[in-house]
Amino acid sequence: MPADMRTWIAQLEEAGELVRVHRPVDPRTEMGALLYQSREKALLFENLVGYPGWRSLGMAPANLRHAALAYGTTLQRLTPTAAERSQRRIPTQRVASGPVKDVVWKGTEADVTRLPVHVNGSEEPPYIASGLVVCRDPATGKRNVAFHRLQVKGPRKLGILMVPRHTRRIYDAYEAAGEAMPVAIYIGHHPLHYMAAATSGPFEMDELDLAGGLLGEPVRVVRCETNDLEVPADAEIVLEGKVLPHVREPEGPFSEFHDYYVAGMGHNPVVEVDCITLRRDAIYKAVQNGSEVEGCVFHKVPLAAAIYDHIRSIAGHVELHNVVVLPGIFGVVVQMTPRFWGEAKQVLMGVLSSPVLHPKVAIAVDEDVDPYQPWEVLWAVNTRCNPETDVVVIPGVRAHPMDPSARELVPPGGPYWNRVGGKLLIDATKPPLCAGDQARRPFQRLKPMGWDRVRLEDFLPAVGCRT
Repeated sequence: MPADMRTWIAQLEEAGELVRVHRPVDPRTEMGALLYQSREKALLFENLVGYPGWRSLGMAPANLRHAALAYGTTLQRLTPTAAERSQRRIPTQRVASGPVKDVVWKGTEADVTRLPVHVNGSEEPPYIASGLVVCRDPATGKRNVAFHRLQVKGPRKLGILMVPRHTRRIYDAYEAAGEAMPVAIYIGHHPLHYMAAATSGPFEMDELDLAGGLLGEPVRVVRCETNDLEVPADAEIVLEGKVLPHVREPEGPFSEFHDYYVAGMGHNPVVEVDCITLRRDAIYKAVQNGSEVEGCVFHKVPLAAAIYDHIRSIAGHVELHNVVVLPGIFGVVVQMTPRFWGEAKQVLMGVLSSPVLHPKVAIAVDEDVDPYQPWEVLWAVNTRCNPETDVVVIPGVRAHPMDPSARELVPPGGPYWNRVGGKLLIDATKPPLCAGDQARRPFQRLKPMGWDRVRLEDFLPAVGCRT
């Protein structure tokens, strides 16, 4: 059976990580708050107010532990596993039909308001935050798949924000020729599709081939009903349409991955919906945005993997153990064993000069510090970092356009949207191996007797502790 959202739901349920919500839930006024609170479990809503017969899956993955489950690995091996698989490509497999073709809505039936789209924040219209936008470059035929926020503006109209990356580049080419850009938006699939779409790579990268590489199997694709694009045959829902040239309408605000309305309200392009195809019993995929919720997970994993690969490519034989992205996404923890004086700072400088713009704070810790536990990272900063020698501030550097603390130079949505701010390096590691035992011994971490063999859950199974 191909990997899809149904196999993912079964995997979560078997692992005890899924909760079915039977009580009535309003997608507009209640679902966002429930998703935002559920940091441990995936939620399958089975009684949606105003949408009889519909179900909606959210917070799947709810955390990095769920992400590790999706990759079939452990939490500690999540980043190395994601980094290794991100190098693989498996071409898509064209099929004649698939579950996403069970039902076809065209004309006035192709009404986006029939979908149980939930509201993410408190002062915004409904947004499809789970739609992966498929388009093709008109010159090369190269396919692109990417996350884009999609405001529901009417039965057959969506607003779309395209930051200056690949989709925007393709749209600009269509618009320059006075043509609409054909698009297909698929909603609901295995989470590794979302990881692939959130991966920053070269323009030539095909994210559906990458999704196949992450999954270890080809993604089955079918042709759209109203354009020549191909979409995953095992998706839950597909919206077909076009982004109109030279049309801009008010769009926003939308609560982003860090709990801010950074992009605010702007005038952005419009998607005209021509057709909707879906499974007969389609489950709507809700993605809640905000700090340390599902929208963050989809970005943190490929971001950590990209930085992990970048460090290995520039730092030679560094003893690199792990890379973890901190809450808010603009901070990164590098777990390593420094061999030489200055090696930790060298690695951190590499993190901040990587192809991705997100990191502005980079912290190095030793192998005895769990990078997944922020309190442990802060412990290392407080006990192993001397601000006089172990902290570096770099001013006047290009920042991520969504960083509210950085100075904005060009307004949101424009082709050159830009911010400038500072970068911070924190070396919170022990003296390096070359310093010898005498220099390293004072920083040896103390643990109670039996720490390596006695586990609390063996004595208190009802507590449900996690290690």
